Amino acid sequence: MSNNKHLSFDDRLTIENNLSLSKSFKYIAKLLDKDCTTISKEIRNHYKVMNTGSVGRRFNNCLYRRTCPNKGKNCIISNCINFKEEKCSLLNKPPYVCNGCKNKTNCTLTKHFYDAVFAFKEYKDVLIEKRQGLLINQSEIDYLNSILVPLIKIQGQSIHQAILNNKNKIMFSDKTIYKLIDLGLLEVRNIDLPRKVRFRPRRKGTTVYKVDKNCLTGRTHEDFLEYMKKHPDTPIVQMDTVEGVKGGKVLLTIHFVNCSFMLAFIREHNDAQSVIDIFNYLQNTLGINKFKELFVLILTDNGSEFSNPTEIEFDLDTGEKRTQIFYCHPSSPYEKGSCEVNHELLRRILPKGTSFDELNQKDINLMMSHINSYKRKKLNNESPYSIFSKLYGEDTINKLGIQEIEPNDVNLSKHLLKK
Repeated sequence: MSNNKHLSFDDRLTIENNLSLSKSFKYIAKLLDKDCTTISKEIRNHYKVMNTGSVGRRFNNCLYRRTCPNKGKNCIISNCINFKEEKCSLLNKPPYVCNGCKNKTNCTLTKHFYDAVFAFKEYKDVLIEKRQGLLINQSEIDYLNSILVPLIKIQGQSIHQAILNNKNKIMFSDKTIYKLIDLGLLEVRNIDLPRKVRFRPRRKGTTVYKVDKNCLTGRTHEDFLEYMKKHPDTPIVQMDTVEGVKGGKVLLTIHFVNCSFMLAFIREHNDAQSVIDIFNYLQNTLGINKFKELFVLILTDNGSEFSNPTEIEFDLDTGEKRTQIFYCHPSSPYEKGSCEVNHELLRRILPKGTSFDELNQKDINLMMSHINSYKRKKLNNESPYSIFSKLYGEDTINKLGIQEIEPNDVNLSKHLLKK
């Protein structure tokens, strides 16, 4: 398999041509000597949206376009109060685009096309943009780990030595590798670098690095509001990170707005991979159907730990889309205020400045069991536990490790987790 992770313009032309021939990702990957996930991510990240209609028929993506009394020339989608968007279900699974679809000439719905020129232009724009930050995806991180972990953690080599002896495999500078380690994106840690832990780091301004700098495309807060306008009954899940002490363990909180029910998961490091691992765990625990029922839409902030949305949104084993992520504006916690309010209950038990390092997931489940059993006036004096169980079933709660606490036994003080 090719060590060069970047696709050339010719590679992209090959992808476009073979998609038009309805060839599989596996077939295209073999032609280009790449991994299937590389082809999949390329197509999902760089398709072109087109509202072109079909031969002899204008664009019309209304669900009722065939039965509406105003169909035809009298139909004005933008002003129709009965309009309901229809999306092609085939776009949610491989190949995610319409290039090879036999029905594309007769389809009036929104279409996705992979176009080599368009994709390569987006790629070049990203190369320019990367000077403002750090651009790396999860497959590149996994590849770096496979090389660096044995050399540095096991054999005690320096970063410079490891890169020098593998310069044809590692396409990153020493400085970039150090940045990745500082951000917790690699399995190598600063403690594995004997020289580095001796020196105090220089003080400098804070820069936010994202795993995927295109993560906001189609996922902004404006996109979220537009989505909710079209799908007002969609249940919203809000996601955030709660820190203990700097550099220590952190919590991932997942808040179900419709019932104020919250889950929390302990993480060793505040990185993107730990978030992805939790969602993969939830799918394996709940099953794909229940997962998709619970996590229709997720709203979160711009933290770097949430900047790899593709790995959260898709089951990469099957290519099936399992959820949709949107982002708040920077420094706008009020846009996911329900989650922030529930954190106040969490902070009664774990005040700011408290270290989470001695806690495990069993402790966190106990804490969340007490918080979710706490009755709320806004819930008509019911508890989040009670409402969640009515909506999604007692069996689902049991799988999530949350138990109901008797009202008089609910403890929201810092003494709950004292050991």
